[in-house]
Amino acid sequence: MIVSMTGYGRAICERHDFSCQVEVKSVNNRFLKSTIRLPDDMNDCEVEIEKLLRESLGRGAVTVNVTVTTPAAAAAAPVNLKAAEYYLHQLSTLAASAAKKRPKTAVPFSIDLAQLLLLPGVCAPVGAIDEKMRLKTRDAVLKLVHEALKQLTQMRQREGKALWRDLESHLNEMRVAVEKIRGQAPLVAREYHQRLRARVMQLVSDAKLSLNDADLLREVALFSERADISEELARLSAHLDHFGEVAQKQTQAGRTLEFLAQEMLRETNTIGSKASDGQIARWTLQLKGLIDRIKEQVQNVE
Repeated sequence: MIVSMTGYGRAICERHDFSCQVEVKSVNNRFLKSTIRLPDDMNDCEVEIEKLLRESLGRGAVTVNVTVTTPAAAAAAPVNLKAAEYYLHQLSTLAASAAKKRPKTAVPFSIDLAQLLLLPGVCAPVGAIDEKMRLKTRDAVLKLVHEALKQLTQMRQREGKALWRDLESHLNEMRVAVEKIRGQAPLVAREYHQRLRARVMQLVSDAKLSLNDADLLREVALFSERADISEELARLSAHLDHFGEVAQKQTQAGRTLEFLAQEMLRETNTIGSKASDGQIARWTLQLKGLIDRIKEQVQNVE
């Protein structure tokens, strides 16, 4: 069954140390065109996300928005309490030793905690913490992209079913019009024969000449050959059947359906130009209008 190129999907992950949100939107486009917006420290995910898009989608303009939020507590580097206690013990011992050696010059002992946190080993390296968090977030984002794409695909499939119902109604109307033209076509030559014979009889009567039936039949035969639309009607009917088969059996059928719609229009134009009949001309205009609607709808098909 055909699939629409219009869709939307969203996936969210809430954790104690970070939260992620992925939104995927798609609209019509002749080819697959992707726009991926990521946090600056996750640009390496773009290749993986691009691969997921190409595996899931055939064409369309796709936009992926990834948002990552990290709480301040999770972003802060943890303090190594044992290392801090070791430094405090060493500093206290050093201060006590200095006070014994120079009791008269001793000053009150104080420690700047901000400076203590800068000592080696008290806080874990920020870069290591960021890398660990980045890898964890990267895995979560890729899973969310997969989930959002699944929602997007489901929506595109629902839209595709709605498109097919609309297209099917247009195809049925076209089949009715084609059958009407097929029934009217044999009458065109007969009516032309009658009109031509009446006109020639009038001219011959006025000029007091005799009518050669062989010449009249020859002219009618030439007209019938020029106005014969049986081949065009057969090809148009075949295109209608092929259109329905492709729409029901293929998922990425948009380009094939565009080609078939163009071929249907070409056959219809030929029918309109060859059949010199007012009723057929009206049905031909109806066919053109239906084909225009089909071509417009096919622009939404993947």
